[in-house]
Formats: sequence, structure tokens, C-alpha cells
Amino acid sequence: MTQKPSTGIQRHDWSMSDESAKYPGESKPTPPIPKTVDDPAKQKIREHYDSLADRKPRFRKINAYYYREILRALQRLIPAGKSVLEVGCGDGFLLKRLRPRRGLGIDVSENMIRAARTRHTAEDGSLEYRTGDAESLALEETFDRVLWSDLVGDLLDIQQALENIRTAFDSETRLVLHYHSVFWEPLIKLAQALGLKTPQLNHNWMSRSDIENLLLLADFEIVSSDRKLLCPIYVPLISFFLNRVLATLPGFRKLGMVHFIVARKKIAAPPAAYSVSIVVPCRNEKGTIRAAVERLPRFGTAQEIIFVDGHSTDGTPEEIEKVRAEFPDRNIRFLRQLGKGKGDAVRMGFDAASMDILMILDSDLAVPPEDMPKFFHALATHKAEFINGSRLVYPMEAQAMRFLNILGNHFFSLALTWLLNQPLKDTLCGTKALFRNDYGKIRAGREYFGDFDPFGDFDLLFGAARQNLKIMEIPVRYRERTYGATSISRFRHGLLLFKMVCFGFLKLKW
Repeated sequence: MTQKPSTGIQRHDWSMSDESAKYPGESKPTPPIPKTVDDPAKQKIREHYDSLADRKPRFRKINAYYYREILRALQRLIPAGKSVLEVGCGDGFLLKRLRPRRGLGIDVSENMIRAARTRHTAEDGSLEYRTGDAESLALEETFDRVLWSDLVGDLLDIQQALENIRTAFDSETRLVLHYHSVFWEPLIKLAQALGLKTPQLNHNWMSRSDIENLLLLADFEIVSSDRKLLCPIYVPLISFFLNRVLATLPGFRKLGMVHFIVARKKIAAPPAAYSVSIVVPCRNEKGTIRAAVERLPRFGTAQEIIFVDGHSTDGTPEEIEKVRAEFPDRNIRFLRQLGKGKGDAVRMGFDAASMDILMILDSDLAVPPEDMPKFFHALATHKAEFINGSRLVYPMEAQAMRFLNILGNHFFSLALTWLLNQPLKDTLCGTKALFRNDYGKIRAGREYFGDFDPFGDFDLLFGAARQNLKIMEIPVRYRERTYGATSISRFRHGLLLFKMVCFGFLKLKW
């Protein structure tokens, strides 16, 4: 989390009630979050939620299964230990259960905030609750995650609220929001009429395109989106099948009751000054080592080329040392791989890298080294945080990829698009780029998926999605290899990749 100077909250002429004095256990009071000048509609919303503060636990008990599923989905998007701002926190039920390192809950209802301080505090002082209005926030503190839990339906001006929370964002902050599908409106209103759901005022029923448009207007962009819950009540076995199996499948997923969206603040900036480490895993690629160095353009404020040799027998290590001596100005490094597989070689190279941006260049040069600046520029201008090459856009040379490999790539691209909730056309292209800081997060969270990927592609993509990184693909022209032969087995390795997709399903969807 990036911490701006601790100046509290921007001061306005409006004042807050002296609630802080009523809670002597809290730390020194901070300046109030400004309230909107009350108009009848805003006052009605405040009074409505004031009246619900004491009844909220009852409705949660009635809908315990629904709240458990919502919390389960949010815990995947907001890992424990993050700093979290929840706008529209109610009585603090969700915020406490997300176990943030630092949690700030804001709600327009003073009674809800009073209830949050009573019911959902933390002994270590990590949770704080304040009365405030989403449409007039002026925060001067940034967070890892900003949560809008079923908030958009109650806002009078969603665009203004989105523009206000931008001050709580840095380049790594993510907005996590969820809302009900308009398709479910009749059933939700019926449940409300029967006293089975928390009463709500006239609701903003938003479509995906409505939300996407409002985010765009406020200079946000969507990182990922998903839909969940075909059955919001608990029915033994049936709820499990509908929500954990059927709701995850294409087609059925569109019927989900709850939409989840992760977004980031759009950053429009000229290329920043970044250095770059280019990792070249190689095994029996003696004939391409010199070309890799000669053809690789110079870009970035500084550059290092890291060859990682995987037990070659054709003289590749000797060729690397020879080229290294001939090009002393290229900052060439040479590592001998201890383990096996390309994934292990990439991880070894990334761990040894010292520059800001990490890139992978396959040593067969089937993806031209001349394309590498495109990957760098996309990161340096903050268009995305993880760049993946796509070989399936431009026509490729006749022998560059066999027909069964093309079919397999299309299958895995569809599967990972579904699993990661971000569009991917070519998941198995070896050319990838990301910031070293983001790779550190992927490495730290690797135990969630396990060290199971010998190629490294799924390991990085699964990890990037887990960290809610914005993934972008750059089309590249795929060439025939000019030296050596591929070591990939279409059937044996294809089966292994399919097993990894199934494993990803269990971790990301199940």
C-alpha cells in the first residue's frame, strides 16, 4: 500500500456528531468525512438505514447461506492482510471477516456505524468506522482494496461517488464491487415483501453495460468480472450443485444473481523510466544464442539479459560464455539451471533478476526479439500489469505450429478465459512481461496453487489473476524455429495442461 502524507481527511465546513467522544476506546479522533448537503432523497436513505441497524443481524440470520457465499467470493478477491476501505459498510459484518491489516468502514447511517463499533470491532485496533457519504468523500489515504458491497443500488450519483474514491487509489489499488442482476429483480422484491430480505428503497437496477459505462466515465477500467449464485437459499445438495458447478459453466453463469467486478484506476501517463531484465530459458539452443543478443533491441533505462541453461548437451553453455565475452556492454548473465523444465528456469531467472520489469524471451526465437519493446511499452505506460503474447492473431509460418497444437491452444485459451474472468487468446505463448514487484506477490502466493506447472505459463497467469492484475495480450508473428527441435509432446504435455485446468477450476471456481 502506498501511504500518502497523513493529513487525515480534507476539511469542510460540515461537522460530524460527537460520536467519537462516546467511544473512548478509540484512538485520537480524525477529522470528519464531509456529508452531502441534505436533500430529501439523501435524508430518506439515511433514515431508512438508521431504522435497519438493529434488525440487520436478523436478516443476516434468515439469509445466512447467501451471506456466506458472498463472503466466500469476496475473500478470493480480497485476501486477508490487505488494507481495505469499505464504503457503505453497514454494521461492519463483511469488513471484519475480510481480516484486513487496516480496515476503514464508512456508512451514511450513524446508527449503522454505532452498531459496527459495538458488534464488529478488532482487539488490535485495525478496524475503524466513520459516518460519511459516498457522494462527498475526500480521503487522503490510499488502500489496497476499496469495497462497494451492494452499494450502487442506493447511490443518487454513482459517477460522482466513483470520482470521489479515486483519491483512495494508487496504481495497485483495486475496486471490488458487487450488485444484483436486474434479471432477479421480481424475485428479490417478492422476498422483500414476504419479510425474507432486508427492505430496500427504490433501487438502481444496473446492467453490466451500465456499470462499465459509469466506470469508464470516472476513469476506471475493468480488470475482471464474474457472476455467481443461481440459488441464494440453502437446499441440501441442490444449492451446492447449482452454485458450485452449474453457475460456473458458460451460459448458466449469465443467469447468476450477483455480479462481481474488479476495476482499477486508469492511468494515462507517458512511458515511465523503468529498467528491464530479459530472461532467456534455453536447452540445446546453441544456434540461436548469438542472434538473441544481436537482434534484441535496447530499451529501458538499463537492461540485463539472463540466460538460464537447462542441462544442454549441444554446447549451448559454451556459446553463451563466448557471446557474453564478445558483447560486454549488453550486461549478459549466465545461470545453470538446477531443476528441470522451462517453468523452473524462468523462476530461477526471475529470482536472480535485478531490474524493474521482468520479461521472458524463448530461445528458439519463434517470437521475434524485435517485438519485445512492445511488451515493455505496454507496461511502462500502465496499459496493463501483465502482458501476454498472442500467436493466434496474425498468420503464422507454415511449420511454426502444428494443427493439433493450434486446436489445443484454442481450447486452453477458452478454458483460461473462463477460469480467470479475463479475455485470453493464447495462454501458451512463452513471451510474457510483468513488473518485478508484482512477480514478488505471485511468488509469495504460489502456495495457493502449488508448484505444479513445468512450463510456467499457467503458474504466472493463475498468479496474476489471483492478484487481480490487469492482463493484456499483444499480437506477435510466430516464426518457424531455425535451429533444433521442440521438446514439447503434444499428447503427454497436453494431458498435463488439461490437469492444470482442472486444478485451476477447483481453486478458482469450485
